[in-house]
Amino acid sequence: MQTLELFAGCGGLAKGLERAGFSHAGLIEFNRQACESLRANFDSRLVHEVDVRQFDFKAYSFVDIVSGGPPCQPFSLGGLSKAHDDERDMFPQAVRAISEIKPRAFIFENVKGLLRTKFAPYFNYIIQRLRYPECQQDVGETWMAHAERLNSMIRSGEYRGLRYRVFHKLLNAADYGVPQVRERVFIVGLREDVDANWSWPRPTCGTKAKRKTIADALKGVPDPRSVGNAIKDHVFVDGARTYPGHTGSDISKPSKTIKAGAHGVPGGENMLRFPDGSVRYMTIHEAKLIQSFPPDFTISGGWGEAMRQIGNAVPVRLAEIVGRRLFDVLSSEGKPSHPHPHLTKR
Repeated sequence: MQTLELFAGCGGLAKGLERAGFSHAGLIEFNRQACESLRANFDSRLVHEVDVRQFDFKAYSFVDIVSGGPPCQPFSLGGLSKAHDDERDMFPQAVRAISEIKPRAFIFENVKGLLRTKFAPYFNYIIQRLRYPECQQDVGETWMAHAERLNSMIRSGEYRGLRYRVFHKLLNAADYGVPQVRERVFIVGLREDVDANWSWPRPTCGTKAKRKTIADALKGVPDPRSVGNAIKDHVFVDGARTYPGHTGSDISKPSKTIKAGAHGVPGGENMLRFPDGSVRYMTIHEAKLIQSFPPDFTISGGWGEAMRQIGNAVPVRLAEIVGRRLFDVLSSEGKPSHPHPHLTKR
């Protein structure tokens, strides 16, 4: 089964889906450095360094799923929280991809802030658009006016287009074997003619006491200052300090959420705290392992840029677990019980 990934970043979700059994038909990303990371770890011919708003999705009507992590800044607790008023809100492009490709399923990931009470009306609108993606928003039409028109079409039975069953859930990566407390919203959709049931994978760690720690993840990794350290992305970064609210992550526990951007990195949240109270910045290699990337995964750019990409990424292990569930659901699908008249079953 093939997937087209939007907003691919450096490839955390893509690598997890690959491990789950999917193959990539294309990886779309706008950021130059992130595209360099993608080319270093995947078939470079699949990487499209382009503004997703200019991308022709219709050429990918053969793919089984659409995946991606729309930019989180519009909904992030650390951002400006402008939601639909933020030009980086790319959920409308995700909907456009669904309406043009008509995949059997889709999977999107975003920050916990998406579920904040202040965003509830817009989040509900996003879910409705994903359920009924062929009701297009007109030029100049506000999202509120479109939401009202869409809901009216649904109530009256006027909507005759493509439909999806959509599910969303807040998942904590630490509950699935990732050595990091990282809560993210996952949204999964199944096309109406997919004769299969969706259920979220159960946590694999049970209690907090059984969660994987930083020390577990970094077992065998030398101190970056040690003589003979030959790991190319395991370079010591000086200048770490603590202050109230930014105390680093205790190595005997799962890491705090690795952050991207000025609100997290310089402040010290991407630091390790040792038993003697000392702290230092995570190296790229360490942050990569904490995000459950393979040790040989290449992140392009210097420390700040690499940490931005890692902080924006979906943990590979969590992506693999959710992706494997989706792969199994689609693989076990029976005959469509209510096929859409405009669809040809793939």
